[in-house]
Formats: sequence, structure tokens, C-alpha cells
Amino acid sequence: MSDSEKEMPPLPNNVPPQALGEDEKARPQPADEPSFALESEDLIDMMKRTVDRLHLDGTARGDLKILSRSLRELRYAFKVFQPYRRRRKVTIFGSARTAPDHPTYVQTSELAARMAELGWMVVTGAGGGIMEAGHKGAGREMSMGLNIMLPFEQSANPYIQGDPKLVTLKYFFTRKLMFVKECSAVVCCPGGFGTLDETLEVLTLLQTGKQTMFPLVLQDQPGGNFWKGLETFFLHELLENKLISPEDVHLYRVTHSIEETVDEILGFYRNYHSMRYVDDHLVMRLNHRISEQAVEQLNKEFADIVVSGKITLGDALPEEASESELAHLPRLIFHFNRRNYGRLRLLINAINTF
Repeated sequence: MSDSEKEMPPLPNNVPPQALGEDEKARPQPADEPSFALESEDLIDMMKRTVDRLHLDGTARGDLKILSRSLRELRYAFKVFQPYRRRRKVTIFGSARTAPDHPTYVQTSELAARMAELGWMVVTGAGGGIMEAGHKGAGREMSMGLNIMLPFEQSANPYIQGDPKLVTLKYFFTRKLMFVKECSAVVCCPGGFGTLDETLEVLTLLQTGKQTMFPLVLQDQPGGNFWKGLETFFLHELLENKLISPEDVHLYRVTHSIEETVDEILGFYRNYHSMRYVDDHLVMRLNHRISEQAVEQLNKEFADIVVSGKITLGDALPEEASESELAHLPRLIFHFNRRNYGRLRLLINAINTF
């Protein structure tokens, strides 16, 4: 994290509609945060009181260093990302060791270029290999980087080095938070332990509802077996032994081409726009209103995840007043059981067919 903080450019006026999401700044975080969250001033006061308690507790200096660094890193990262909150972004994970002439590098660069053409920004870890390929394809203007301080592989790639949209962090956990908090889709390319860690963490966040639902794509090169091999393990070891639920396999998709990946990402937002909780109810914003007959069909097919009442068609709720840019969108509102997130993903898939 650099001490010199450059000014962020304003959001362009010519962003395509499909690349505009919600103003995350106004949405409760994490995804399951209740709508009656405290005001900003109250939260600042709470943090100050927590700092005072750290002193009274006699917290060890090493622990204080972890807390201090984490807070400073996140504060700066929030500042960097803030001007781009409404821009849809795709986070790309993958190996730092993939050579520029490798098919996966070329494929990733072409995918990033395609997403940038559609108005999406591309976020990667800012290192070499697949991360570099993502920034190369997207171009500097459409790239954001989250670098990690390591004794090796530390410097950012030349396509993002020196850019004000680059953040360098010390801790993996603060870096991973920013990767998923600020994106509307994740694409995982083949990689090592780090990539597998990131992939499984995203799956866990989606499975437990700690992350707002988005498309997770496991992209292989044409004919590749990297992710298919992992999926076989999921099916034979996890699913057959009942370590995951049958619907959990719908939280991700394995692809082998750029076209499949782009279709999966854009298809997720064909009608579904975004979601938030208001008290006990899940509010799903739609790009266009669906018929009462379609709502009836959804109630029949997804009654198992509705705790009480029915899925109803409505408009913005008073509790969503802070998100005025989404006020015009129709809503589907229901009491979700907050357990079967694979089924919730299937509900979104069904919404996108109307």
C-alpha cells in the first residue's frame, strides 16, 4: 500500500447498461447484514471504543500490529474502489506462473478484452501469469489490481504497475475480502494452491450466503481437464458421501471457451439484477417485470425455500430508499430460508428465462 494516494477519476457517463450494478456503498455488507444497520457515525464511535478497549485489555503489540495494518489496508482499498462501485467487475484468479505463450494465458487475455469491450472492469491479483493476462487483455483503463507483498513474485505486472487503481496488501485475508466484495462475477483459471484456496473460499461464501450471489466460472482451456478433475472429486467424494447438498453443484459452472464463460456471466444478469435483505425478506431486483403467471410458476417450483407466505411481485421497499438508482426496478420479495443457496441460484436461473 503506497503512502501517496492519487485522485480517482470520476465514473464515465458512457458505461453500457449491462455493466452497471448497484451502489454497493448503500447496501448492507456482508450480504446477510440486517437492514437496521447503525448509522456511519455510530459505527465510527463503536470502532473508537473498540480501540480504547484494546488498550485496556493490554493487547499484545504483535496483535495490535495486525489490527492496525488490516484497518489501514482496508481503508485505502475502500478509497481506491469507491469511484467504481457501480461498475460491474469480474475477478479473475489463476496461476502467477503461466507463461505468455501458454493457451490459458492467451485465453484469459482474450476473455478480459471481451469483458472490457462489454464495459466490465477486470480485477486480478496484479502479479504475473494469469493475473498479467487479465490486465493485458482489459487494458490499463479497465483494470484494477490487488497485489500481495511476498518475498518473491512481489512486483506488479507492467500493465497495472503505477496505476492509481492498484492496491498492494500485506495480508491474504484483506486481499480476498476485496476480491469478492467488489465484483459481480468470478472466473477461476488453472492455478496452484493459491488459486484453489481462492476458488474454494468463494464457493464457501456462496454456499453459506455470506456473499451475495454471483456467477462463479471455472474456466479451462479447450480440451483441458483441470477443473473437470476437481468437479469429479466434488461429485464422487463430496456429493456421494453427502458432504455437500445436491443443489450445491449449481453454485459454479465449468467452461472450456470464452463464449461459454461470457454467456454464463451475462446470462446471470439477463433479468436478475441484484438482491438484498430487508428484515426477514429477500428482495430480488429485476431488470424487467415478469408476469403473474411466471410468479405463480416460481411459487410452485421453489416453495421449498420459502419459509412463510409466497414469492410476490412488488416495487422498491421504503428500506431501500438509499439506493435511489435502483428504485425503478421491479422486485420479487419472499421469506427465504437462508439455507439452500444452490436452490436460490436455480431460482435466479429460472427468473432469467422470463
